[in-house]
Amino acid sequence: MIPKRYQQMHQSHPDLMEAYESFGKAAKDAGPLSAREIALVKLAISLGAGLEGASHSHCRKALEAGCQPEDLTHVSILTAPTLGFPSMMRSKSWVESITSKKSDS
Repeated sequence: MIPKRYQQMHQSHPDLMEAYESFGKAAKDAGPLSAREIALVKLAISLGAGLEGASHSHCRKALEAGCQPEDLTHVSILTAPTLGFPSMMRSKSWVESITSKKSDS
């Protein structure tokens, strides 16, 4: 599901969005990580930065890349030593808000 605001940016600023998406593709293509590894790294970055919307988006993308819900939960738990227990609990709740929807469908 592509967020409405992201779609609106495509409509109002197509050249900017094309450049943005090309930049993202170039970053992915710059190294040897697999799509699955990239998805997990991007989820970890989003969780660490405290970005709820991005975390939800990267959870969905990680599941599409073949990650299992347990993989995503593990990433959230791994935030505890670096970010602290409360941040880990927040991260875990964001992950589970997506993975629980997947298991319901």
